[in-house]
Amino acid sequence: MPTSSPALEIDGLVKDFGPVGALDGRMVRVLDGVSLRAEHGAVTVLLGANGAGKTTTLECAQGLQRADGGRVSLLGADPSRATPHLRARVGVMLQDGGLPPSVRPLALLRHVASMYADPLPVDALAERLGLDEFGAVSIRRLSGGQKQRLALACALVGRPEVVFLDEPSAGLDPQSRTIVFELIRELRADGLAVILTTHLLDDAQRLADYVYILEGGRTVAEGTVAELTADADGARELRFETVPGLSFPPDLLPHLLQRETEPGQYVLRGPLTADDVARLAGWWVACGVMPTGISMAPRSLEDVFLDISGRSIR
Repeated sequence: MPTSSPALEIDGLVKDFGPVGALDGRMVRVLDGVSLRAEHGAVTVLLGANGAGKTTTLECAQGLQRADGGRVSLLGADPSRATPHLRARVGVMLQDGGLPPSVRPLALLRHVASMYADPLPVDALAERLGLDEFGAVSIRRLSGGQKQRLALACALVGRPEVVFLDEPSAGLDPQSRTIVFELIRELRADGLAVILTTHLLDDAQRLADYVYILEGGRTVAEGTVAELTADADGARELRFETVPGLSFPPDLLPHLLQRETEPGQYVLRGPLTADDVARLAGWWVACGVMPTGISMAPRSLEDVFLDISGRSIR
């Protein structure tokens, strides 16, 4: 399997769409210079709020849309002119659609496997993802999580070198999520390039080797999870729960941001030290309160994402 060059490289991607029903014929720029790369043997996660452009970016990467500008290289080739040989090296899992509702899961998986020269053993893959438990019923009767596992199996059965996973853990129960996460890590260890989108930022933080955040059709942030969540000032966030309405004294840890976010929910943020925690505990004693919950952590990927994309619903 080639590893000397990126599995996917996008440079300055531009995509325009004409608004449906527009009389003036004006185009709307959906992507305006997206750049990213995905390496073999790594999980690359693409994040963005609704309308940020991540779906269009992936469709251009998969050859489902033709770019209006920039460059897309998938395994060294232009995916919009993909040959059967290139398509056989790429697996795609879509969140919705593409599964014929009247077909039975195992029959569909065997049919997909028959299109490849060297597919994975169907029975072993079906057992690994638990498809054998519902293989005899039609796809229309499956739950959302069961359809997700079937779509993942169809994306992997051809032994791809690159796999695109759209919301792979959506609708899965905790046991199924664990199995899917283990499988994704195995794919990475086997040298596959895994390109993944998800709205579940905890999942992204657990799985990602490298993250790109899109906003307004542009790549606005990138890096490893550690790089994106690092604070230059070494800031940490301490949260505690107790009785509502406490007022922080002006001389208590003035170097930290202090606020009551909701009644009884308090946050202190900044370069916390062990002495700061001791002083805070002394204040609790003076107030005669005992917190019912205490937590401390650096910024999460969700914090970074919300800082970039905002906290309002789109």
